[in-house]
Amino acid sequence: MTLNIALQMDCLKDIDIKGDSTFSLALEAQRRGYNLFHYDVDDMSMRDGHVFAYCRPVIFKREKGNHFTAGDEIRMDLESDIDVVLMRQDPPFHMGYITATHLLEQIHPKTLVVNNPSSVRNAPEKIFLTRFPDLMPPTLITRSKKEVIAFRDEFKDIIIKPLYGNGGAGVFRLRPEDQNLSSLVEMFQDFYPEAFIVQKYLSDVRSGDKRIILVDGVAVGAINRIPPEGEARSNMHVGGVAVQTKLTSREQEICDAIGPVLKEQGQAFVGIDVIGDYLTEINVTSPTGIQEIQRFDGTDVAALIWDAIEGHIEENSA
Repeated sequence: MTLNIALQMDCLKDIDIKGDSTFSLALEAQRRGYNLFHYDVDDMSMRDGHVFAYCRPVIFKREKGNHFTAGDEIRMDLESDIDVVLMRQDPPFHMGYITATHLLEQIHPKTLVVNNPSSVRNAPEKIFLTRFPDLMPPTLITRSKKEVIAFRDEFKDIIIKPLYGNGGAGVFRLRPEDQNLSSLVEMFQDFYPEAFIVQKYLSDVRSGDKRIILVDGVAVGAINRIPPEGEARSNMHVGGVAVQTKLTSREQEICDAIGPVLKEQGQAFVGIDVIGDYLTEINVTSPTGIQEIQRFDGTDVAALIWDAIEGHIEENSA
């Protein structure tokens, strides 16, 4: 199968070749003989019902500091010239991101967009979580200081974070004795136009925050991220350390519960976060972790994702 693949992602020179999942996907695509093109959302336009982008053909290689070469820009119709769009730009999930999903929805599924753009738009990770109340920790979405105070009075130790943040940015832990609750809530109210999310602090995070990758709704691998000493966040962006792990029976139960919903919605590549017995996030916008999984247990998640994509293309063309 020869495919033209468009990578909708951020600046290529900033790729971390040791950890970036898109880089791994790109290398596997090249191994299969696909043609790769890169653009970012600023290169997209719609005219007279056609969605196009200024793309550059690109070739990747695992060589630090020299990991890609790109050709000249080509104005490409994303419906007629491209077979698959990988929507891989990082959050934050803002109106620019939402607009991109609306444009891509015009070409999907004739051009397969991974993940399904309408489902991505309707499933921001921290809100999508609320579809599974039996799996998540006590959670509050609000802009009300009174609600946050009542929530901490009930659960004592809490986490407050932006509703559409990523990478651990803006995540705060408030213990029962912490006197900064009011000022922190006021800062969130001033800085963010939308509600924010508050959750019960899960002490099990000291044992790790597990990232589990699902392909077409099936769990295919996981890593455990251990937070550094004195830090409530386990994101690798802020010093979390990835270690090898296996799924517990509870984690498999969580995957079995959400997997059919992910598959039905066309969420082919998803990363969920689990702390202890609780599902804390469902990452559908630009999940990471597949390189670490391959290093630890040899599972080639990139190959599994492309197998799934090829299967969807064959289904759509039947």
